[in-house]
Amino acid sequence: MTSVRPNGAPTFSQGNAGSAGAGNTRARYRRILRFSAWHLAVTWWFELFLPRIGLLRVAERTRTRRMQRFARSFHVLAVDLGGLMIKVGQFMSSRLDVLPPEITKELEGLQDEVPAVPFAAIRALAEAELGVSLETAFARVDETPVAAASLGQAHRALLSPLDAADTGLTGVVLKVQRPGIDEIVDVDLAALRKVGGWLSHVRLVSDRVDMPALVEEFAATSLEEIDYLHEAESSERFAADFAGDDRVAVPSIVWERTTRRVLTLEDVTAIKITDAAALRAAGIDPAEVAPVFAAVMFDQLFTNGFFHADPHPGNIFVTPTGDGPDASGATTWKLTFIDFGMMGEVPGNTRSGLRKLLIAAASRDGKGLVDAIRDVGVLLPSADTTELERAMTQLFARFGGMGFAELREVDPREFRDFAEQFGHVVRSLPFQLPENFLLIIRAMSLTSGVCSALDPSFNLWDSVEPYAAQLIRDERGNVVGELGRQALDNAALVWRLPKRIDGLVTRIEDGSVSVANPGLERRVIRLEHAARRLVSALLFGALLIAGALMRADDTVFGTVLMAVSAIPLLHAVFSGRRQG
Repeated sequence: MTSVRPNGAPTFSQGNAGSAGAGNTRARYRRILRFSAWHLAVTWWFELFLPRIGLLRVAERTRTRRMQRFARSFHVLAVDLGGLMIKVGQFMSSRLDVLPPEITKELEGLQDEVPAVPFAAIRALAEAELGVSLETAFARVDETPVAAASLGQAHRALLSPLDAADTGLTGVVLKVQRPGIDEIVDVDLAALRKVGGWLSHVRLVSDRVDMPALVEEFAATSLEEIDYLHEAESSERFAADFAGDDRVAVPSIVWERTTRRVLTLEDVTAIKITDAAALRAAGIDPAEVAPVFAAVMFDQLFTNGFFHADPHPGNIFVTPTGDGPDASGATTWKLTFIDFGMMGEVPGNTRSGLRKLLIAAASRDGKGLVDAIRDVGVLLPSADTTELERAMTQLFARFGGMGFAELREVDPREFRDFAEQFGHVVRSLPFQLPENFLLIIRAMSLTSGVCSALDPSFNLWDSVEPYAAQLIRDERGNVVGELGRQALDNAALVWRLPKRIDGLVTRIEDGSVSVANPGLERRVIRLEHAARRLVSALLFGALLIAGALMRADDTVFGTVLMAVSAIPLLHAVFSGRRQG
């Protein structure tokens, strides 16, 4: 088994971790750390060090190739190890808004490559959990899995006549944990905590995100995901949120055949949400499904505060209701959600901030958007946001309202010019990633991806704007609709003016208004050079010591680290002479 020492360092026992190719738990842990250390070092070298010594073009020229190499390497690692590495890869593949396509495209099919566990092992675990043989608990269980995921495996089954009479169900899905997954998750979390600790010492990262807290959020979610009792409770809570809503359906839980490691639920298999051909064959227009799906996800995030954090295409079906065509002659249908292992909650204050953010984005209000970002907690209260407000206003003026298809047609030089103009503003501000945001970002990213797959011309703004308008009506009544547009603009200006004056006076009083002082700037530059030399010296020592320690376990990697340590040493020595 795997345990954790009081200082957080994991201890391991020998033996297979339950994943093909993983070997014993110690080898698994060290393999993840070696992979992470190497790619972090490569990223530091190309993205931080080379640009600082005037070799930015070298980094840019090799970036695409490096991204592809990293994605392929991680793909191999994830498939080989399974466990949470699959989950990490799935998350990266969903971050179309942040990560380049060289990474997301390579990892998008990762879930489909998880090898199935032999049915004999599934049977043994299920019977031990249920306390009876599968023949007693079920009339039939298909040995071929309907789905094999990183943490569990699902098989179709028929309830016994007695259970069928009690529940009113016949066809069910039997979901069983992968044998040994508890130990695999413990090992993977120990490795991720170590990597998070490394990143917490990189100022570029630590200034914007609390990596240890982020890893703990991922850990809590992962541990909940392997507790099927928690998933069953989440399923019923989600169903209660949408009770009476004709747009959404949720499978029923068979509690008599459910434990922490075994979950039995109604078989609701229907048309996969992104199967456009099957949708059209059923008389359903995929382009009509996209806005409904977006609206349902908005309801979860901005109204209910309890949301499905893993809405990838395999977890959502489009189910024809069988009620016949609607008034226009189209087939009526529902969205059926499954797999409630990864759920998120939005606290009331965060939900209020998200609603403000949505309204500001829909109305193209740059200042309102920045204020909402601050309310949500992404921006520290002490930040001076004048330049950011100007950047957001110009961003909305040029790109606001465009869908992904339209953005692809924009000349890349426009994006580059905008990044050069305002990139320093974004980098200088104290951004951070609040708790609970990992799942919110994942849910919204997957939502956008599914909608774009349903309709390539889908514009998220088309769904955001009416939803934001509804939020405004809910919160302010119909005042906005009754006022003339010009009168509203004037009222808004008058309303904001005292606040702006008050903000200016406050900044003058606390001395935060920036004033140019050439002499002071020269001193600051000298201090920055000194600080950089100090960082280089510390980096030299850290790499040298790390290389010496790693060399005992991995001669090649340790030697590479020791050799690389000469680079920051040379920087510290020669940059000091130039400034002297």
